[in-house]
Amino acid sequence: MKANIPEVNIPRIVIIGGGFAGLKILQRLCKKAYQLVLIDKNNYHQFQPLLYQVATAGLEPSAISFPFRKVFQSRKNVFIRITEVSRVDVASKRVYTQIGHINYDYLIVATGADTNLFGNDKMRDFIYPMKSISEALGLRNRIISNFEKALIEEDPEKRDGLLNIVLVGGGPTGVELSGAIAEMKRFILPKDYPELDFNRMNIYLLEASDGLLKGMSKKSSAKAYKYLLKLGVNVRLNSLVKDYDGNNIILADGSSLSAKTLIWAAGIKGNSIEGFDPEKWTRGNRIQVDGYNRVTGVENVFAVGDIALLTADPKYPNGHPQVAQVAIQQAKNVAENLENIRKGKPLKEFRYKDLGSMATVGRNLAVVDFPFARFGGFFAWMVWMFVHLMSIVGIKNRVLIFINWLWNYFTFDQSLRLIIKPKTPPSIVTDK
Repeated sequence: MKANIPEVNIPRIVIIGGGFAGLKILQRLCKKAYQLVLIDKNNYHQFQPLLYQVATAGLEPSAISFPFRKVFQSRKNVFIRITEVSRVDVASKRVYTQIGHINYDYLIVATGADTNLFGNDKMRDFIYPMKSISEALGLRNRIISNFEKALIEEDPEKRDGLLNIVLVGGGPTGVELSGAIAEMKRFILPKDYPELDFNRMNIYLLEASDGLLKGMSKKSSAKAYKYLLKLGVNVRLNSLVKDYDGNNIILADGSSLSAKTLIWAAGIKGNSIEGFDPEKWTRGNRIQVDGYNRVTGVENVFAVGDIALLTADPKYPNGHPQVAQVAIQQAKNVAENLENIRKGKPLKEFRYKDLGSMATVGRNLAVVDFPFARFGGFFAWMVWMFVHLMSIVGIKNRVLIFINWLWNYFTFDQSLRLIIKPKTPPSIVTDK
C-alpha cells in the first residue's frame, strides 16, 4: 500500500494527530502556500471535554465529533490519511505508517495523551478509561448492561457490586463524570429500573491527593467537593488505589470497595512515537521541546499539546498543564513561526496565557476560575455551557448539543440509553 501523496514544489508539513493542536494548525495554514498532510487513526476530530456526556447517555457520539474531510473539503492542499504511525526517521525526514512512508519538510507531532495507570498495568483489562469516543461508548454499554444484570441477580452482594460505580481521579473528568452519574441515579435510573433499589447504589470518587481539581483554586476545589456531596457522591480524598480484579478495589490503607465498574481518570501520559532519541522523552512520556516547540536537537520537527514538555516558559518551569488551551495556543504559535520561517522573519517564543479553568459538577452547579474572578453555582454553570458550546467544531453540532441540553434540562431525561454492541465484520476478500 502507498500513501499516494502527490509531489509538489511547496513545503510539505506532516501533522501526526488531529486533536485540538493538530486541527488548529491545519486551520491556520490551510490557506497558505503549503502542502498539509494529516495522519490520524480516526477520520474525525473529537471534543474530549464532553466525552463524559457520551458515557452517561447525555449526548450521541456524532454530536461531539466532526469529520476532518468535512472541515477541509474545499482545501485542495490538505491531504488526510487514516492510519497509524509506526516510526519516524528524522535523518531522512520520513514518517513510516501502515500505508507506506511519507516524506516531510516539517513534521508536527500532536499525538496527545492516553491513560496513565502509574505502573498498575495488571488492572488494564478491568478498568474503563475515558480518552476516546469508543471508550466512552464502552463505558455507557458497561453501566447500562450492569443494571440489566442486576435485575436478575439474586445474590444481594453481587447485585450491589453491579450497581456500584467507582471513579479514580479527582480532576475535571472524574468530577464531571461522577456528578453526571449521580444525576442519572437521582432522576433517570429509578424510572428505567423501578424494580431496583437505588438506595443501595453507591458512587465513589477516589482521589489520591488531599483535594479535588488540583489545577484550580482551593476555593473551587472546596466548592466542587461540597457540590458532589450534595449530589450523593462518596468523595474519598487521600485514597490511593493499589489493585483491582474486576470485582474488588483494594486501597493503599488496606480497605476495599466492591464494584463491577471502575472508571480510571487519574492521569495521562503522552502517546510516544518511535524514532526519536530515548533521552528526549521525559516524565509522563512527554518529549522535550525548546521555547519554540521544536523537538530539541532535531531539525524541522515540532511537538505541541499534551505530548510536548516545554520548560523554557519562566512561569511554567516544569512544563505546562495538559489541557486544551495549551495545545491550541501552542498550535497557533507554531503556525505563526512556520510562516516566519518561510518569510525569513525571527521566531516567536511561546508564552502561555492562562484564560482560566472550569468544571461542571451537575445541574446548575459548576466552578470557574478566571484570572480576574472565581465563582461557582448557576452562573458558573451557564458560563461553562457557553464556553464549551462555542468550542465545538461545526454549527450543526452546536445546535444538536444545545437542543440535547435544553431537552434534558426541562425533562430530566434523555432517550440515548442504548446498549450498542460491536459485531465483528465478515472477512473481506481483496483482489490480488
